[in-house]
Amino acid sequence: PDMMKQVEAGEKALDTDFPLEDKFEHLPDRPLPRRAPSAFLTVQEGCDKFCAFCVVPYTRGAEVSRPPERILREARELVERGVKEINLLGQNVNAYNGGDWTLAQLIWALNDVDGLERIRFTTSHPNDMSDDLIAAHGECEKLMPYLHLPVQSGSDKVLKGMNRQHTAEHYIRLIERIRAARPDILISGDFIVGFPGEEDEDFEATMDLIREVNYGQAYSFKYSARPGTPAAERSFVSAEVANARLQQLQALLTKQQRALQEAMVGQEVDVLFEKKGRLAGQMIGKSQHLHAVHVAGPDLQAGEIRRVRVVNSETNSLGGELL
Repeated sequence: PDMMKQVEAGEKALDTDFPLEDKFEHLPDRPLPRRAPSAFLTVQEGCDKFCAFCVVPYTRGAEVSRPPERILREARELVERGVKEINLLGQNVNAYNGGDWTLAQLIWALNDVDGLERIRFTTSHPNDMSDDLIAAHGECEKLMPYLHLPVQSGSDKVLKGMNRQHTAEHYIRLIERIRAARPDILISGDFIVGFPGEEDEDFEATMDLIREVNYGQAYSFKYSARPGTPAAERSFVSAEVANARLQQLQALLTKQQRALQEAMVGQEVDVLFEKKGRLAGQMIGKSQHLHAVHVAGPDLQAGEIRRVRVVNSETNSLGGELL
């Protein structure tokens, strides 16, 4: 409230502390305009993992979870404003701990919200993929078949240097369990190449992991030091080597993504339409697997969910026809 008063008075508002109370409770009530069909809903902030490359534990503080009743109340308000899909958001979202509630229990409660059609969550840590959360992927109707689960490296040596607190084998077995629960799930990941100490055999281990998992989508980066993190004090891999590795890794990930998209051609998907496309009469939305899908649909409205047959695959999207 004090910060709001400072802003209204034209003053700068700065607060670097991590308050115990829920800051979301102090936002003023405002008129509720219509929202886009898909919305993010913050349920957790902070991280206790202290990965050697990451500043989040220092900038966002320890893990804090919002009370489930407040999340459910906000979710219902979003649905009243036209939201059909909610993406639960947190720096380490699957570590959610709302008292006696796990993230899976929160998802099941959201599954009962009338008018809410789709649930997603991001970003997760492999060590917090609990049994009930894995089971929810196979049993919860509204939880979409998409999971962003970063691994960063396929080398146990590098994972240890990153302080990831799991092995490559643990991650691979975890993916197997998730796919056993939901065979059609699309897996997304994060990768860092050129991490301090990464040698050729470590990079090849990462490439092997990518081949085994087969990603539908992924984000990849060349290591960049963050001041104040443990890894920033270590010897760097040369820029030339890191650049070459990144190009090789991205080429493999792109090949996998395109192959999975091409395999969608001829299949039927449910698309939540969100906005108009670049072409006249075109609408764009997202499939269950988070693929962008565009169709010719001049009468479609944002927020509609329609059955679509995929007719072609493009660089970062799918073309379809309404059924």
